[in-house]
Amino acid sequence: MKALLIGIVILAAAVFAALPPHIAGFGLGWWGDVLVFLRGGLPVIAVFIAAIAVFIGIADMKDRAEAKKEEEAAAKEGAAGENTEPDAQKK
Repeated sequence: MKALLIGIVILAAAVFAALPPHIAGFGLGWWGDVLVFLRGGLPVIAVFIAAIAVFIGIADMKDRAEAKKEEEAAAKEGAAGENTEPDAQKK
């Protein structure tokens, strides 16, 4: 609950800072600075998101390869287990 209230307060402060005072009647008018920050930071953010996506993709491929190996090992174990059972236990 505390985190929700803090989030709402910070969101309200950000909106207050970005609103232009001549249009909304209140605010700090930082919208132009916010846009400049976003324009400058967007390529950096895109690189970070792309790097994270690549790392997730590599981890997913490794997980799939490991799962495939485990399935093959389980299939071999199952096939080997069926051949070693005595005929008396099969009935």
